[in-house]
Amino acid sequence: MNMEPGELVTSAPLAARLNIPSGPLFFPVTAYGPDGSVDLDTYRTHVRRGVEAGAAAVFACCGTGEFHALTPEEFEACVRVAVEAAEGRVPVVAGAGYGTALAIRYARLAEAAGADGLLAMPPYLVVAGQEGLLRHYRELAAATALPVIVYQRDNAVFTPETVVELARTDGIIGLKDGLGDLDLMQRVVSAVRSEVPGDFLYFNGLPTAEQTQLAYRALGVTLYSSAVFCFAPEIALAFHQALRNGDDSVVEKLLDGFYRPFVELRAQGRGYAVALVKAGVRLRGLDVGEVRPPLHEPTGDHVKQLAEVIERGYALLEEAK
Repeated sequence: MNMEPGELVTSAPLAARLNIPSGPLFFPVTAYGPDGSVDLDTYRTHVRRGVEAGAAAVFACCGTGEFHALTPEEFEACVRVAVEAAEGRVPVVAGAGYGTALAIRYARLAEAAGADGLLAMPPYLVVAGQEGLLRHYRELAAATALPVIVYQRDNAVFTPETVVELARTDGIIGLKDGLGDLDLMQRVVSAVRSEVPGDFLYFNGLPTAEQTQLAYRALGVTLYSSAVFCFAPEIALAFHQALRNGDDSVVEKLLDGFYRPFVELRAQGRGYAVALVKAGVRLRGLDVGEVRPPLHEPTGDHVKQLAEVIERGYALLEEAK
């Protein structure tokens, strides 16, 4: 299926659209105004700019978008705005999570708002067995017509046998891995490939996934989330293209000079996988507000270091031309 970036692909199945290697997967931050309420106009601008910069898909109200901090009403409004801003040029996937009943409610809100699919976040708090997890995701998949990508991380970790059953479930099209256990992922990929006909999608969902994408690519996992795309889309796109084209020199320069320093800075504070990204968006000229509690803002020194890392990243792009 060959399509040009920006071409309307609304009628194509989500799995096929996500397999179009046109750019990184964009996980926008959620914009808040000075009073802390959702700023839909700024959010619309943020999503539109990301689509125009070359994102292959918009994942609205997911981890980077502070899904945990949004009311159902705010969630639906944001997903609707993301769909409007994307204008059918790329698919919009919305988060859904908490317990089964609430996850289904969010899924139906996303469907009503025009989303193309769901990213199923881990269930809230409980550590469940494989049987319970499987039932949870099957009930979520059955609740709407939207295709579901299951997010593996924290308290939602699956055996290869469970992923085989997920892949056999109508409506579940893929697994996003935020755990980082490559041995487990290799066994998952092998088990599904051996037992389930057809394509099942895999995503590298670790924070700053570019840092680990060479390893995931060796497993056949070519799709990955890019939080960096929120504030430095040119860097994220250049890395994506270099990785796809086998340009090892550009990949290594960006890993060594930009991504590694960014990851090391991100490790300086809890919640920085979101808060530092949001600070980066503000540094690049779009006031998306602060993070909501219980997350907290980066220190002034860390924001200064972030500005230096971003500046270095763009300098590396100039050197690579």
